[in-house]
Amino acid sequence: MNSTLVSVAELAAWPSPDLLIVDCRHALADPAQGEREYRAGHIPGAVFASLDRDLSDLSRQAEGLGRHPLPREADFAAVLGRWGWRPGLQVVAYDAAQGALAAARLWWLLRLAGERAVAVLDGGFPAWQAAGLPVATEVPVREPGRAAVRYDRAQVLLDAAGLLERPGPVLLDARTALRYRGDEEPLDPVGGHVPGALNRPFSDNLSADGRFKPADALRREFVAAIGGRAPGEVVHMCGSGVTACHNLLAMEHAGLSGSRLYAPSWSGWTSDPSRPVAKGPEPG
Repeated sequence: MNSTLVSVAELAAWPSPDLLIVDCRHALADPAQGEREYRAGHIPGAVFASLDRDLSDLSRQAEGLGRHPLPREADFAAVLGRWGWRPGLQVVAYDAAQGALAAARLWWLLRLAGERAVAVLDGGFPAWQAAGLPVATEVPVREPGRAAVRYDRAQVLLDAAGLLERPGPVLLDARTALRYRGDEEPLDPVGGHVPGALNRPFSDNLSADGRFKPADALRREFVAAIGGRAPGEVVHMCGSGVTACHNLLAMEHAGLSGSRLYAPSWSGWTSDPSRPVAKGPEPG
């Protein structure tokens, strides 16, 4: 069982009957781009996951749950059933974005549902192509199944209450420094960050080649970032609950288990104009 990252070599050698590969490619500026790219070429046997349709429920945006609200348990179960997933089946998710963003979201959703046999392909589809491995255009036909999903509510925060309590959790914001500071905000109507939140851009988890840094390096960096607090005191956020999963994955890969996700993230926080907004760098 792999529960955080797999290499291209490991995936290429995996027995296909014991594996579900999921292509999670997505472009925020063009939500249909990922599926077009999937149909043009993907890892053989991979099914496609839409961030908007399969890994989110956009009909719930008006509920203050952010731009990518979590899918309801029954809906996510239906998606898994359509893919022919069964409990204990190893899942490997990948995408094309540097650092595997939507793939990390699927990784986290399955962990939220209690599954541990789920990993992300380190380096994603670009690493697979760079290794000269085969690419397919055929959409696989998998035997559908029946899945039951029950989210572990202890792993996720859906309500903003408590984020500003003192002492509160260590809140790590995975957005770029420019968005965290409020210098720019291309996606949400308000720029800045939750008061007291720290900035850990997800890109800091990666080496120059787009793969994750070694686990020991990630561990040192996150221990320093959270100031020695326990991983269970850490809550991750980003713009809409997607890139924050990248920091969660990095912490798990580093052996720092137990952190949580504030799923609505910045887009959910700012849906209530009465909530405070901070701008500028982290306090010195």
